[in-house]
Amino acid sequence: MSKKIKAVIAIGGTGGHVIPGYNLALHLKENNFIVDLVTDTRGLKYLKSSKNFKIHTFPSSPLIKKNIFATLFSFLVILYSILRSLVFLLFNRPTIIIGMGGYASFPICIAAAILKIKLITYENNLFIGKANKYLLPFSDKILVSYKELEGVPNRFNKKIYEIGNILKKEIILNSKKTNHIEKIKKLNLLVLGGSQAAKFFADSLPSIFRDCSNDGIPLKIYHHCLPYQNDELSLFYKNSKIEFEIFNFNHNLEEYFSKVNLAITRSGSSVLAELTNSNIPFISVPLPSSADNHQLKNAIYYERKNFGFLIEEKDLNLRLFHFIKDIYRDNSKLNKIILNQRQYSDKNVYQNVDKALKIIINDKNSYF
Repeated sequence: MSKKIKAVIAIGGTGGHVIPGYNLALHLKENNFIVDLVTDTRGLKYLKSSKNFKIHTFPSSPLIKKNIFATLFSFLVILYSILRSLVFLLFNRPTIIIGMGGYASFPICIAAAILKIKLITYENNLFIGKANKYLLPFSDKILVSYKELEGVPNRFNKKIYEIGNILKKEIILNSKKTNHIEKIKKLNLLVLGGSQAAKFFADSLPSIFRDCSNDGIPLKIYHHCLPYQNDELSLFYKNSKIEFEIFNFNHNLEEYFSKVNLAITRSGSSVLAELTNSNIPFISVPLPSSADNHQLKNAIYYERKNFGFLIEEKDLNLRLFHFIKDIYRDNSKLNKIILNQRQYSDKNVYQNVDKALKIIINDKNSYF
């Protein structure tokens, strides 16, 4: 692809959509693409510090079915966003649209279908999201992280193209490759609540860590939280005499990976893949309210592969203290996880992306 190709990446409003979308945008820019990003105001907060791309925000809404008025309002917002997307695409004339999932990506993908612009969607969970499912009839290809993806009707199976997880290249190429954990002198724990920094983690985990510390387990906690939680968490850890470092949303999570020997995390596909590629054993705590319970499906997949452990939120207060205690006293469980993680890598994901794009872009049946 020697000449510059225009691509628009349509990104949902959460970190699980934004981060892979941004990683993909950086890769395409390195490969001579002109890239614009489209999201909503939720997605913009993760991207506003980026000066690498033009970022366009359109209004968005899920299709709310609570009552007829809410349904009508959400439908009108979606329709308005589709119309704005049509105008945007007619003025910008991209070669391809790549939808990263999430309802904010839906309107411009529909506009692309109306204008017969090449459309690729990307699904990185184990169960297809609603927006991507609605877009199946219009997508030229659906790129997936896992061949085990559920929720796709059989008639669309031929559109599926497995690529792996679109992670930061630094994580894939420079990931720590742990050989073996000897006797643990201190548990260095990384707490990741997802891009929205799980309130449940901030409310529940510190007291469990205090119990561990009081039981003689030396800890250092690296706790990801929202800015308004900084002071309260810092005060708690100080009073509990637990070593800690507080940090807020950070595009460079990998800087913490070399410091820790265990993570406690929500179960978004990207973060589980990042930890697995980096050989960080993790305890996965799925968000119970995730759409179609997709986080539980992700967590079950990784536990069955012996890449990590699974504790559901409802069991966390009961199980986590004993789990940490067992791991500290006997690190064989961690070594078993690391051994399995070492067999996994997403190192070919960008080669796979390039192959898929080449196939789609070289197909001449396009409006532009």
